Amino acid sequence: MSFSIGIVGLPNVGKSTTFNALTKKQIDIANYPFCTIEPNKGIVEVPDHRLQQLSELNKSAKIIPTIIEFIDIAGLVRGAHKGEGLGNKFLATIRECDAIVQVVRDFQSGDIIHVEGRVDPASDIETINLELIFADQQTLDNALKKSRDKIKGTKGNEFKEYTKQIELFDRINAKLNEGILIHDLTLEPEEKELIAPLNLLTAKPMMYIMNVGESDVSKPITLAALQDKVMIPICAKLESELAELPADEVKDYLAAAGITQTGLDHVIVEAYKLLNLITYFTSGPKETRAWTITRGTLAPQAAGKIHTDFEHGFIAAEVVNWEHLVQSGGEVGAKEKGLIHLEGKLYEVQDGDVCVFRFNV
Repeated sequence: MSFSIGIVGLPNVGKSTTFNALTKKQIDIANYPFCTIEPNKGIVEVPDHRLQQLSELNKSAKIIPTIIEFIDIAGLVRGAHKGEGLGNKFLATIRECDAIVQVVRDFQSGDIIHVEGRVDPASDIETINLELIFADQQTLDNALKKSRDKIKGTKGNEFKEYTKQIELFDRINAKLNEGILIHDLTLEPEEKELIAPLNLLTAKPMMYIMNVGESDVSKPITLAALQDKVMIPICAKLESELAELPADEVKDYLAAAGITQTGLDHVIVEAYKLLNLITYFTSGPKETRAWTITRGTLAPQAAGKIHTDFEHGFIAAEVVNWEHLVQSGGEVGAKEKGLIHLEGKLYEVQDGDVCVFRFNV
């Protein structure tokens, strides 16, 4: 199961530079809008110190981390929902992503032209969000028309279902008119299921990268438009340079600066959290591996990530917290301390669990 994050923003805010640093993959960057015509994709390893410790414990031959896909989408401009600047194509690409990262320019540079002619983070965020809102309203209008056509001549349960759809779509549309993103609404699980097929853009989890100057990376950012949002200040230019350095040099730089992780490692971890994902592990002499699942996944479905046979023939799971396993010196020590427990089909796998699945072939 793969997960994708779409990187969006106005032209010339540092999206492609951020993407390059995230993926260490060079793509075209130029000082004009629409340089990035096709979306660029990059697979990124999610940094996780637990893998190395488990690997050393079990003398694993290899380590396989969990991954996440980032997609660099060409800059959006005002009117994108109407097709301005190839907007329809780019919005369609965003629609395929699981979550959205907005890159917002918060640095001054006379060499890099801002598409709006000035640097104003709050205004840029409003522009992007409005384009996403307008696109969602078009989608909802089309869905409402279909539901209203289909409700004619129906009765009973079918009439009730279409009535629910129409009432929900109207209510969401009203909130969008107020500038409220769908992701910020409180919706019941049933309502989320009703809108899921529409793949609405503002229903997707969203975080914000504030692209600042190098001297401003450690300074707090206060922006009313992003209260209670995931907001990470980075200097895309600096991070791009760090991405080209050997790991040891990056480590030394971070240590000298008193920083525990690069800004982009922070972005990757937060993006992982944004999608409500957790990691469980399998570990042995052959390999130590991280497995990505959604929080709340039951043991049989978690086992199914390894192989469908594991899910179909699931009997039980031997589970131990990774830290308890390491502190006990391995499986034998953990068993002696009673730290390994046997779980059945209703067990929700927890972040950091090390699992051994029992199953029938």
